[in-house]
Amino acid sequence: MAAGAFETALMVDRAPAEGIGAGLAVRLAVFTAAVLVALRMRRGAGWARITLAIGLGVLGTASLVVEPLGYLLDGGSLSGALARADALERVFGISRTVHLAAVLTAVALMFRPAANRYFRRSA
Repeated sequence: MAAGAFETALMVDRAPAEGIGAGLAVRLAVFTAAVLVALRMRRGAGWARITLAIGLGVLGTASLVVEPLGYLLDGGSLSGALARADALERVFGISRTVHLAAVLTAVALMFRPAANRYFRRSA
């Protein structure tokens, strides 16, 4: 969640120029809900693990990749995007990559054998 929070902080810097206030509000609501569900997961609630896996693992991952994939499918290139990117856009791209890796890693870790034993014990 730290990677997502960092990415959101970068969005705040971009918000006045791009008018993304509503998107920022949605992200803050999602992060708040994710933290609350993660706290329940930490106490062993199996429903919270499934909710996070679907909510952040599937929907969250889709939200992270839809914009870059759309750009590439519209004929954009990674080299072209990097050539035009300013420092903030490069940091944002790195942040998005770290955020995506963190989400995928977290989902994988939530279903390791040790995690499965933890949730079975807590049930």
